[in-house]
Amino acid sequence: MLENLALTIVIPVYNEQENLARVQKELLEYINQSHTITTVLFVNDGSSDNSQSLIEEICNKHMAFNYISFDKNYGLSAAIKAGFDYTTTSLVGYIDADLQTTPLDFDLLLEHIETYDLVTGVRTARKDSVVKNMSSKIANGIRRSFTKDGMDDTGCPLKIIKTEYAQRIPMFRGLHRFLPAMILLQGGKIKQVPVRHFERIAGTANFGVWNRLLGPLMDCFAYLWMKKKYINYKVANKG
Repeated sequence: MLENLALTIVIPVYNEQENLARVQKELLEYINQSHTITTVLFVNDGSSDNSQSLIEEICNKHMAFNYISFDKNYGLSAAIKAGFDYTTTSLVGYIDADLQTTPLDFDLLLEHIETYDLVTGVRTARKDSVVKNMSSKIANGIRRSFTKDGMDDTGCPLKIIKTEYAQRIPMFRGLHRFLPAMILLQGGKIKQVPVRHFERIAGTANFGVWNRLLGPLMDCFAYLWMKKKYINYKVANKG
């Protein structure tokens, strides 16, 4: 059944010039072996380095690669939302440009996407620092207590979502951490699948303790407010 699916892989980019050659190589390898019709959409989030020139070079060489570029830096949630908004395939995936997860593991998620509306990775044997691992573990515990989504690693940068669900998510800053919970609010089904994790080998991480711990705690209160106000409906009939 996978050969009947079409997938857009969204890659947010913010000052990742050192990683883009490897992104091109690994995504091409995945596209060439995938059983799905797969394209890549770069979202340049106002990079100040040479990322945009490299993105344009990649897209000019390969028809499966496309891009949109922001006029300034808006943040990861905005980049992900723009990727969802500009997706025209039935499925949309997400991976970070640092490739601490591998696109090859999209196939592990695709195995479940017919039954579920979002399938997210869970990073096993994480190759991050002790501080980053501990802060992420605490932040995930806090989010789980607020959202009751049962997800162990909502920050994993490897996800596939049915596009009709992704495009209904009312994104606000920080909501990329709540994607599974937002699918549940729509009455969708979610699943987590173990995926591989690798060390960052180039570029600089853009997130500190505030982004991983204190920021997400504040976002939890925003999520609870939004959940209380969230509108969801099903049309029974029309004429």
